[in-house]
Amino acid sequence: MRVVSTIQEVREQVKAWKKEALSIGFVPTMGYLHEGHGSLITNARQNNDKVIVSIFVNPMQFGPTEDLASYPRDLEKDSAFCKSLGVDLIFHPEPEEMYTKNFCSYVDMDVLTKELCGLSRPLHFRGVCTVVNKLFNIVKPDRAYFGQKDAQQLAIIRRMVEDLNMDIQIIGCPIVREEDGLAKSSRNTYLSQEERKAALCLSRSIKMGQALVEAGERDAEKVIARMQEEINKEPLATIDYVKCVNGLTMQQIEHIEGPILVAIAVYIGKTRLIDNFMME
Repeated sequence: MRVVSTIQEVREQVKAWKKEALSIGFVPTMGYLHEGHGSLITNARQNNDKVIVSIFVNPMQFGPTEDLASYPRDLEKDSAFCKSLGVDLIFHPEPEEMYTKNFCSYVDMDVLTKELCGLSRPLHFRGVCTVVNKLFNIVKPDRAYFGQKDAQQLAIIRRMVEDLNMDIQIIGCPIVREEDGLAKSSRNTYLSQEERKAALCLSRSIKMGQALVEAGERDAEKVIARMQEEINKEPLATIDYVKCVNGLTMQQIEHIEGPILVAIAVYIGKTRLIDNFMME
């Protein structure tokens, strides 16, 4: 396994693999890898000849008051984790490598980015779309793998790939959870012991909402109200949003039908966590 930090090094390696007609699976990450990332890498390993993982804490997708400086980083641990899963190449650039001095080009999107996380983080998805577009241009993967925990991001990336006619297959992989139900996230490391326990209100709420829909409830407002009630039982929790949206357009719906996404964002103390469930 190689760890490289320049675009040129990635391109040279990809060019060599393409000459041999080898397929490339790509897992873009911000590092501090856990079993959720591991499931993406394992999927990529099983279905491609070569696997590339990018580890880049993208400054463009953080707001001015968000946790860019404190976001957890551990390249040594991440490298060992990747090597154990059979990754062939890690791309770990510095911000200056990805965004040159006079950088002024962005990839933006309407509609899908205006709901859910896009409301409280208005520049977030412009940063996501821009960096993922750049990474796709650098790596030129056949398949790229994203977790369904970031369901809005997954929908946005799929739409970007379709709209911009990118010849890349986007693979969504299921949420990986801790034994007690908490969705795995790099930001879970921010939680104190008390907050970690309090955070279980997210998965309890998700489980409750999913059970209601599976039992036949089709009134989105009733599902949301019950989920909010469950979260509000926890004193350390502050709701950012609990919403039911169309799974393709991310627009709020009143009647539950077709592909849906029920998504939540909750602050536990100062840490913002997200979770969701999707149903066809």
